[in-house]
Amino acid sequence: MTWLITGGAGYIGSHVVKEMAGERLVVLDDLSTGRAERLPEGVPLVVGSVLDRELLDRVLVEHSVTGVVHIAGKKQVAESVERPLYYYRENVDGLRTLLEASAASGVGRFLFSSSAAVYGMPDVERVTEETPCRPLSPYGETKLAGERLVTAVGRAHGMATASLRYFNVAGAASAELGDDGVFNLVPMVFERLTADDRPRIFGDGYPTPDGTCVRDYVHVEDVASAHVAAAHRLAVDPAAELVLNIGRGEGASVAEMVDIILDITGRTGLPPVIEAPRPGDPARVVAAVEAIGRELGWSARYGTRTMVESAWAGWLLRNTRVLG
Repeated sequence: MTWLITGGAGYIGSHVVKEMAGERLVVLDDLSTGRAERLPEGVPLVVGSVLDRELLDRVLVEHSVTGVVHIAGKKQVAESVERPLYYYRENVDGLRTLLEASAASGVGRFLFSSSAAVYGMPDVERVTEETPCRPLSPYGETKLAGERLVTAVGRAHGMATASLRYFNVAGAASAELGDDGVFNLVPMVFERLTADDRPRIFGDGYPTPDGTCVRDYVHVEDVASAHVAAAHRLAVDPAAELVLNIGRGEGASVAEMVDIILDITGRTGLPPVIEAPRPGDPARVVAAVEAIGRELGWSARYGTRTMVESAWAGWLLRNTRVLG
């Protein structure tokens, strides 16, 4: 098989490429947030957009692509609220164009990068794949629309499909593959500490053990290995139609994560400041992971401390200022 990995030069995508290095691969990335140097030697990179149907047709044929891993997309919740048309174009129209090209070229396997944002504010102890989806942002809406589109096209065109709902991704396989963005908790705290500012915690009055929000943090290497497990399942099961959570099945509070970060960075002298809660933040979002264990034999390997340590190494590599 040959797999096309869209967004393969990005943070998560480059980890998936690394994990799938034993397969025949080709990467498509517009490099808007990705970096070509993240890719291993020998993996071909095509610079372009999934909205470019002519380019997609050419890549799928020239590389004899038989499976697609679609990771490319926009993923900032706040930006999606400000620019919903942009998010629907990039995430839904881009996916539609890619699926059209894939169906036309006879691609038989399609793996879609989704998100726990499809759930919105679930009032449950652990979120199963059957928990009602009520996304709160255009970003979450585009991911839910994408899942439904992938499933429908798979049924209509005989593609084996899987949609993987990531929870809170952190960490890095190596410093060079670290997250360049500052949109998730761990890099946001790093940024504050680098500037000698106290990290912020939004709200401490939630109905959780320490009053701060609880989330399921999953190492990006675990996310990548889940993609490999899903790709292998699609390769041998032409009738597969999967929608699965990727998480650890364990919650960590924001306060707990900040404490770990302060300890690892040696910045315990900058305790967090509590600010007003953000509208729409659910108290607890933790994955139920029995389904992915049953369907793919997969489970997460790494804990929160390993995530933070690996993320910090990458942050130091990319930032020239030496912290005291």
